[in-house]
Amino acid sequence: MRSDRRFFSDLRPIQLIPHYLDFPEGSLLIVQGNTRVLCNVTAEHGVPHWIKANNLPIGWVTAEYAMLPRATHHRTPREASASSGRTQEIRRLIGRCLRAAVDLNKIGERTFFIDCDV
Repeated sequence: MRSDRRFFSDLRPIQLIPHYLDFPEGSLLIVQGNTRVLCNVTAEHGVPHWIKANNLPIGWVTAEYAMLPRATHHRTPREASASSGRTQEIRRLIGRCLRAAVDLNKIGERTFFIDCDV
């Protein structure tokens, strides 16, 4: 049994709090144990240049990911100029998963930016 009295096979309770922020087109706070992930969606007209250049009739979904400096026991500096390999892989994973779940043909010439801060 774990220290919080869960069995090893039990997931931490999860809580989803929609509309967490006022200004994004969509926002969600995900709470699972002591982990909190704030996700925001921004929709903009237009698509990346490579989609337009290839005359593809699709929209796009992309993601940004960042670990907040005090999300760990010791402050981790923000990744200002270059992202670590871990950050890049998490960002790619989020984007690929969301693109697999969205019909890019139906969203028109729009780009949806998903910002995830842990």
